[in-house]
Amino acid sequence: MLKPQVHNQSQSFKTLFTLQKPFLLGNGDHAFRPVRLRPSSIKAPKVRVGFSPTTIKAIATPLATEQSVNVKAVVIVKQSIGGVLSNLNVEGGLDDIQDWFGKSILLELVSDELDPNTGLEKPTIKGYAHTSKKVKDGDVTYEAEFQVHGEFGEVGAIIVENEHHKEMYVQDIVLDGFINGPIKIHCASWVHSKHDRKHKRVFFTNKSFLPSETPEGLKRLRDEELMILRGNGQGERKTIDRVYDYDVYNDLGSPDEKNSDLARPVLGGKEHPYPRRCRSGRPRCKTDPASETRSSSSFYVPRDETFAEIKQLTFSAKTLYCVLHALVPTLETAALDTNLGFPYFTAIDSLFNEGVNLPPLTLQGWKTIIPRLVKAITDTSEDVLRFETPDTMQRDKFFWFRDEEFARQTLAGLNPLSIQLITEWPLKSNLDPETYGSPESAITKELIEKEIKGFMTFDEAIKQKKLFMLDYHDLLLPYVKEVRGLKNTSFYGSRTIFFLTPSGALQPLAIELTRPPMDGKPQWKRVYTPSWYSTECWLWRIAKSHVLAHDSGYHQLVSHWLRTHCCTEPYIIATNRQLSAMHPIYRLLHPHFRYTMEINALARQSLINAEGVIESAFAPGKYSIVLSSDAYDKQGLAVEDPSAPHGLKLTIEDYPYANDGLILWDAIKQWVSDYVNHYYPNPSLVESDKELQEWWSEIRNVGHGDKKDEPWWPDLKTPEDLTEIITTIVWVTSGHHAAVNFGQYTYAGYFPNRPTVARTNMPDEDASEEQWKFFMEKPEVALLSCFPSQMQATKVMAVLDVLSSHSPDEEYLGEVVEPSWAEEPLIKAAFEKFSGKLKELEGIIDERNAHPQLVNRNGAGVVPYELLKPTSEPGVTAKGVPYSISI
Repeated sequence: MLKPQVHNQSQSFKTLFTLQKPFLLGNGDHAFRPVRLRPSSIKAPKVRVGFSPTTIKAIATPLATEQSVNVKAVVIVKQSIGGVLSNLNVEGGLDDIQDWFGKSILLELVSDELDPNTGLEKPTIKGYAHTSKKVKDGDVTYEAEFQVHGEFGEVGAIIVENEHHKEMYVQDIVLDGFINGPIKIHCASWVHSKHDRKHKRVFFTNKSFLPSETPEGLKRLRDEELMILRGNGQGERKTIDRVYDYDVYNDLGSPDEKNSDLARPVLGGKEHPYPRRCRSGRPRCKTDPASETRSSSSFYVPRDETFAEIKQLTFSAKTLYCVLHALVPTLETAALDTNLGFPYFTAIDSLFNEGVNLPPLTLQGWKTIIPRLVKAITDTSEDVLRFETPDTMQRDKFFWFRDEEFARQTLAGLNPLSIQLITEWPLKSNLDPETYGSPESAITKELIEKEIKGFMTFDEAIKQKKLFMLDYHDLLLPYVKEVRGLKNTSFYGSRTIFFLTPSGALQPLAIELTRPPMDGKPQWKRVYTPSWYSTECWLWRIAKSHVLAHDSGYHQLVSHWLRTHCCTEPYIIATNRQLSAMHPIYRLLHPHFRYTMEINALARQSLINAEGVIESAFAPGKYSIVLSSDAYDKQGLAVEDPSAPHGLKLTIEDYPYANDGLILWDAIKQWVSDYVNHYYPNPSLVESDKELQEWWSEIRNVGHGDKKDEPWWPDLKTPEDLTEIITTIVWVTSGHHAAVNFGQYTYAGYFPNRPTVARTNMPDEDASEEQWKFFMEKPEVALLSCFPSQMQATKVMAVLDVLSSHSPDEEYLGEVVEPSWAEEPLIKAAFEKFSGKLKELEGIIDERNAHPQLVNRNGAGVVPYELLKPTSEPGVTAKGVPYSISI
């Protein structure tokens, strides 16, 4: 769904900002320059195959005629693990023999012109390339020489056929020898063996074209390549496929298993609306034909979306895979009792000091992949899982205990997206009272006035916009009965009220927990407030743990998974199906989709699936992913104020996520506007762009088809429309995801700060005399019993450590210009301006974090807010904004 989540409600953050005047405009002339060939003495064109062992690129050799030129092609191939250059098997040996005889890659140069006499495509110029020599990082170059006659026209594409028995990863191809300079073709793609697939691969030059401006000689190839990527919607997809198609989320459960608890409903459709995922076409389950089997060891994603085998690109996926498939099962095996809680707080601290003894991990090589987590202990032969101490706990061991920190993190923590302004009173549920009981909230005006006494009256607080709320009442209440039916889990609908103090900090005032009528009992609701009285104080702490569990579940399922990972996948599928690789919008979006489908497939395998990490360790349990469907479009839009900075005035001025996000949003929008206006100088070009219009139609009607009739879908008629749409997509994949992802271990690594589940009811809910006595005598044990079990906590901590980590090959927003952007001087200049603004943002964030009056990002023991700081070093840093959702 195309609705950004810069901020959730109208009081603080807009989603679509006012378009600023672009500083760069194109002239609309996107045609290739006429090719000028260096003179040659040879009268008849011919092809020569050969290579120079001492050079990578060759300069054209002057020959004897005005009609032809000698051109050298250099193909850069990434060495893959067990791939084309491996000598460890028979096929690898055969490939080496082919390399020796110069039969490695067949290249065909494609003219961008039609034959003026026949009106047909000109014959391609063919030549074999063979290995030249290795270059840095293990890359291998292949070289071929061509003789190109003057009537051939300009090279618009190159066709590649892999003669090896194994696929190869082609990074770039450079054609050198033309008087206008080399022609560069950025491939960054796996090329299958011709023994596996009959159709050849086509790669277009780095020059971008709208469909109407496509050179005549390339139109057929442009259309055919898109047809190949769309596939025919039939059959099971294989690992080597490059087909992008849609399907519902029907592979999260395992209904054919003997344990019926593993069945899950299909997400996508009228009953459970949901974005679409990539179709894999596996067989259907016997007991539920609507569901797809999960028998495959890995879930299909189109070949170029995966990164598991490319050298130096394995860190994130391999690490997460290792944790999910080796470490987590080992933790479960080692646990004597998976429901055992922590007996005292020092036992929680021991996770960081002493660690957890593990039996030998089953996945080979795990120590080299997750060295941050698992360390060897010198005085024992056993492996030990010892966690790094999160920065929050390093600075203040009791940070999690303070109400001020609880409130501060609603603005500068993991989920700064749910806080909303209270605009109506009294608070009232919209759920059916016949089913869920009285809709009126138990939080009264008098209670609020008592808590803010000395500041202002209740009416003044409402009028001056000083009351805010975390509202999980109506979303969660329908699931209370079902979730409570699970073992060792409690659940409520909840509301939490905050007051904005004169210092700019939020003060928690009240927590309301509600249980609907169930099991023959009437509706139960209770309001808890901070107190100096010991009993009320401990009840408040336990109630706060319930709210934090609600917020943790909402963060992971909605703010993180649904609104970034899940909603982005249909955009990726539509972009590859409807926009040619030479389309400028494809090239603008492509870096923002890097690795997302691979990560999403891994999530379907082990994170959001039946009995996966989310279901086994987060509050909604087996109902987690269905609950996220209910929140598919529950998002609000901010009210714009053109007279204020960035187009709006923040109700909460010291709002770290919103303040930093506004600057980042504006920088992204200016860059996108410059780019769009260069390629669409005439507004009519947007409506007449058939690929672009099909792209937008497919996103709305297929990828997010369950919401296609919603009124909030923007039109796509003008460059301004396109700028808003692209800016939103870029924001979601970069800034939004970074804000909700890379601080996970920092804020939730010490789980009492953000428990993912509350396992016990409130002590005063229908408590027996014995239960109440236990709470009164041992309130600390009651709180520990409410926290996640040892198994749940360590499992989540291990996964969050990996999800929060930047890999060494991370690509950060504005850091490196894409090859196609660099081809256009105006686009390159616009990118450099964008990059400069991001560097300015880094300094602004540092300045804000050092400002003593900004109490939500500065103070004793307070972790500075850096989640929207554009760059970062590798590891868990709680900063850095990558282009894409790559982990």
